[in-house]
Parts: sequence; C-alpha cells; structure tokens
Amino acid sequence: AMKKSYVSLFLLLVVISCALAKDAGKKDTKDTTAKPKLPQTLSRGWGDQLIWTQTYEEALFRAKHSQKPLMIIHHLEDCPHSQALKKVFAEHKDIQKLAEKFILLNLVYETTDKNLAPDGQYVPRVLFIGEYLT
Repeated sequence: AMKKSYVSLFLLLVVISCALAKDAGKKDTKDTTAKPKLPQTLSRGWGDQLIWTQTYEEALFRAKHSQKPLMIIHHLEDCPHSQALKKVFAEHKDIQKLAEKFILLNLVYETTDKNLAPDGQYVPRVLFIGEYLT
C-alpha cells in the first residue's frame, strides 16, 4: 500500500511538472503592486493545515519514530516554477490528503548534504526518504 502511495504521488508530481513547464512561457500581466508580507509559517504556503517540520534533523527523527516516509520540498520564493508548484500543491485537495501520510519539510535554502541533492541542486525539487531512512 505504501509503494502504491509513492507511485501515485510520483505520477501526480510528474503531471504537475509537465503542466507547469507548459505554462512557464506565459507571462503574467496582473497588477504588480506590492502585497504586504504576512508572517512566515513552517508551511510557507504549501498547506497551513498540514504538520511541517522545521529542520532536516527533526524531520528524520519524526520519520524514524512515526514509521512515516519523509517528503522534502526544495523551493525558492522568487522562482516562478516553485511558486506554480506550491499553488497546485496547496490548492489540490487530493495532494493535501496524500501529504498527510508523510513527515513534511520544505526548504528555501540549499544544503551541503549530498543526500539532499542526489541529482543536483535545482528547484523545485521533491525528495522522498523511506521509513527506513533510505
């Protein structure tokens, strides 16, 4: 059942990535007046009702003790692709429901830990670490 969840989530993320890539060339012509900054939460807009961890170490600890896999989302606030993925992730009810099955961490900074960038340092990047921390 856990593998089925991984496959479902992976396929969903692939579809979202394809949709985002298609829309990447479109320019946004909305009013560019500055919006007031809201206080930052650990969700950073990815789903305020979900439980987010603050650090990689905390996430690993919680994953190990809860027997849940870990999902790490690397993103940047000024990256249009990261923002588009965040919008879909936060607004899609099925994604939010599936995300409840994971220990969640989102990072807006790069890390020197090679385990967090197995195929390079790019954003947005979503990594899954199994319940056995592999």
